[in-house]
Amino acid sequence: MASTELGAFLRARRAQRSPGNADVLHSGRRKVTGLRREEVAVLAGVNVDYYTRLEQGRETHPSPQVLDALCRALDLGPDARDHLYRLAGATPATTSVPEHRTVSPELRQLMDGYPQTPAFVLDQRLDVLATNTLADGLFSPFGTVDNLARMTFLDPAGRRFYARWEWTAQAVVANLRVAAGYDPEDPALQQLVAELTEGSAQFRTLWETHQVRGKTREPKHLVHPDVGPLTLTYQAFDVRDAPGQQLIIYHADPGTPSAHALALLSSLHATAHHADTVES
Repeated sequence: MASTELGAFLRARRAQRSPGNADVLHSGRRKVTGLRREEVAVLAGVNVDYYTRLEQGRETHPSPQVLDALCRALDLGPDARDHLYRLAGATPATTSVPEHRTVSPELRQLMDGYPQTPAFVLDQRLDVLATNTLADGLFSPFGTVDNLARMTFLDPAGRRFYARWEWTAQAVVANLRVAAGYDPEDPALQQLVAELTEGSAQFRTLWETHQVRGKTREPKHLVHPDVGPLTLTYQAFDVRDAPGQQLIIYHADPGTPSAHALALLSSLHATAHHADTVES
């Protein structure tokens, strides 16, 4: 599967690289979208037949020098470059991330120590492994809080919750591509991708672009039915004793409407939680 994914990735990124941006001289009407194979080969300084074999999956072990040249030719960013290396099997086997589904009690205690800010733990597939109380309140519009990709594409609440849904959708798919680069044979990831592909035409289209991007620092623009619009920044921290897990902490700038809305949400959710506890 890795060689097939390598070829698909190269074809998709070649189609997205315009001749103008690559400083490739051309005239008249072009029959292909993006660059031709011959143009990528010239830009990378490799034989055209060799590059064709890469795209077709007949060549599966390009050297680091060739991979670096392809990164330059296709103008790949850091995340996409790492993804290309992983697809080509050019990273040490020890870089594969073992499964860590359990969040340690110490990390849960740390998350609970931030009652005024949402905190949650994700794995590489974007499964939500743990949440603190305010994160529960933030994600309360969703029917099930289990996986950010599934919540974005398959839960109707996703389009209302994410004010910039199209941007969020692209980011989510690019994050999943990173996970696919680490372990293309991961059965849980394959099952998730199959479910999303069947359930969402938008996901199918975005998945075929082979965009790869880790988490950025761009603000999250959310709309919560109880408190209205929220603009939140966030930090992502790798969990050292559980490779593949990330602690995500959302934050609102002090004194802003979003900070007041987040405080209101905290109060509302705490009241609702207390009422549920009393009734039970």
